[in-house]
Amino acid sequence: MQYEWILDVLTDLKAFAKGNGLTALAEQLDDTSLVAAAEIAQAAEDTAGGRALDAGEADKLHRGVTAGDNA
Repeated sequence: MQYEWILDVLTDLKAFAKGNGLTALAEQLDDTSLVAAAEIAQAAEDTAGGRALDAGEADKLHRGVTAGDNA
C-alpha cells in the first residue's frame, strides 16, 4: 500500500499521546486514522481500477499490522 506509512505515523503519534496523558489528542488521532484509511482505500480504488479495500477493511489491515504497537 503506497500510503501505509501515513497510518503508521498516526499510530505512533497516538501511542505517544496516550503515553503522555494527551487523551483528547489520542482520541482525535484515532478518528484521523479512520479518515485516512477511508481516503487511502478510495485512492487505491481510483488508481487500481479493480476491487480495492473499503475503509473498514483498510482499518482492519492497518490494526492487524500495528496491533502490537497499539495494544
